[in-house]
Amino acid sequence: MPKVLVVDDSLSVRKVVERALIGRQIEVVCAATGTEALERIEREEPDVVVCDVVMPDRDGYEICEFVKRHPRLGGTPVLLMSGIVNDEVRERAARVQSSDVLSKPFAADDLLRKLDGLLASVARATPAPPTAVNGRGHVEPSVKERARTARPSTPAPPARASAPVAGGAGAVLREFAAIDGVQWAVLVDREGLLLDASADGAVDPEVAGALSACLAESSEGLGRELNRGALQGMILEYERGMVVLYSVGASALLAIGLSEAAVLGKVRYYAKKTVPELLQAV
Repeated sequence: MPKVLVVDDSLSVRKVVERALIGRQIEVVCAATGTEALERIEREEPDVVVCDVVMPDRDGYEICEFVKRHPRLGGTPVLLMSGIVNDEVRERAARVQSSDVLSKPFAADDLLRKLDGLLASVARATPAPPTAVNGRGHVEPSVKERARTARPSTPAPPARASAPVAGGAGAVLREFAAIDGVQWAVLVDREGLLLDASADGAVDPEVAGALSACLAESSEGLGRELNRGALQGMILEYERGMVVLYSVGASALLAIGLSEAAVLGKVRYYAKKTVPELLQAV
């Protein structure tokens, strides 16, 4: 089974990638810092590395350089992720021999298409492992096969439980969802952890929350780059509805899914009244 290492200091981004790869027969391991990524690369020997460009300790370019200079893993593809993809980013990515650059926020289909291509290139470039026959006629596994078998697997860190927050957050979200034309309302922290939700069965609240947090993080970066201050809210229009995001202080995010634009005014009015209440709840 191919193995993909996902490196990003944002829990929401890591969760989005993990969810996108569910059912794809791909093992996903994660790292939250550059230092942890270097340790994971040595220990896990991933087939592909997906790495954010901006991280607090080591940036994605440094991680990519480490991989490309590695005596055993130099051929491992590295897919960089960046909230800003311009000529400078592409030039730096090319200098460190990154395989590609993925713009954040990204659609799951875009991620899967790039990963499928990179994994296919790994499969084409990897020769069949040599085998040896011992004196008794038994086939001995290759050195790498023995190393992978002998290497103890690292247990995944315990998942952070998502529980409804105290106070009136649940009631507020239910009132949003009761508005005709509103399909779901979720409250998440800035890392994408679900705090509370009210949604119909067509939407997975955890997925909606993780994607919304990922989008908000990228938009915060855009605001900083353009000197626009902190993100207050967003209105996203799609073919089959809208998604509206509101900052709930610096630690949480309210995301609301609308099936029709006609209810936007009512939603905005109600959000203006209730965001202070949600802020107290979190």
